[in-house]
Amino acid sequence: MSIRDLARHLNISIGTVSRALNGKSDVNPETRERVLQAAKTLGYVPNQSGRSLRQGTTNTIGFMIESTVETAEIGDSFFFMPVFGGVQSVFRRHQLDLVALLCGTDEDPGVYLNRVVGRRFVDGLIISATMREDPRIPFLLERKIPFVALGRSAADGSFPWIDLDFEGTAITAVTRLVGFGHKRIAVGVPNSDVNLGHVFLSGYRQGLAKGGIEFNPDLVLAAPSNEEGGYQVACAMLEQKPMPTAVVLVNENMAIGLYRRFYEMGIHPGRDIAVIGFRESTQSRFLSPTLTCFRLSLRDLGIKLAETLLSTMPAFENNYPAVKSGIIWPMELVVGESDRPAP
Repeated sequence: MSIRDLARHLNISIGTVSRALNGKSDVNPETRERVLQAAKTLGYVPNQSGRSLRQGTTNTIGFMIESTVETAEIGDSFFFMPVFGGVQSVFRRHQLDLVALLCGTDEDPGVYLNRVVGRRFVDGLIISATMREDPRIPFLLERKIPFVALGRSAADGSFPWIDLDFEGTAITAVTRLVGFGHKRIAVGVPNSDVNLGHVFLSGYRQGLAKGGIEFNPDLVLAAPSNEEGGYQVACAMLEQKPMPTAVVLVNENMAIGLYRRFYEMGIHPGRDIAVIGFRESTQSRFLSPTLTCFRLSLRDLGIKLAETLLSTMPAFENNYPAVKSGIIWPMELVVGESDRPAP
């Protein structure tokens, strides 16, 4: 049903129906209620394309993720669902819709983003998996497109971002292992230029320095941030003489493959080798021994991402005047059974 059909059904002018649907104050309350009730009963839905053309907005926000790297390698497949829930809980207050923009690993993220921006079907963007040098950031800054980044970057320019405390978790993990008497502590990092790997490695080095242990580049083991990568890290550790007595992993899923390889060799995590993972997840809770790792609220992270983005948009900035950008998201240590004093 079109607005013309609705007006004809009510025997009211199209202009009056339009003003009533949009909550204009110059419409009689009884008329407004009559219009809203008829729209509900008859199933009238505004033509969003037409409204977007008239208003110059789409009332839609895009969340760009790399559909295979992030959902299969950097985190488990459900990582983004609670984040999306938190984001949408904020957007719902403003009648905004969230769409997931899935960029496959066979496509350049910059090219994909250029196409999204060119089609103008979102009013703002949340980008993730930021790289050390991320061309998407200057691209969005130059075009003055509202966005917030889930992750830091070395890209030039001031821009809003929120990042998990990769540095702090690495420092905490290494300090804990040093306190247990470990001196040969390996670290599993991503084998890509994703910025979180650089930040995590920086925290690892700071933790070693804090414990008076010299940094050894041979103990930095790069691999995919998934189960297969954890298996590769364990293989690399087994080749070293002497083998490291502990390892810190940038991703909790790596622990699954790492456990498997060590068990194949008769080495027991939590007894013969100390392991600390990154984020508490469903998988980490079912590992045996349970994984020492870190906890965060993904829903609250999503809420803060949405509020930070809206604080940069003229239509909503007055609703979020105190929102800061450049936030390190805290994480809480969850002590499991996978780390213990050095043998």
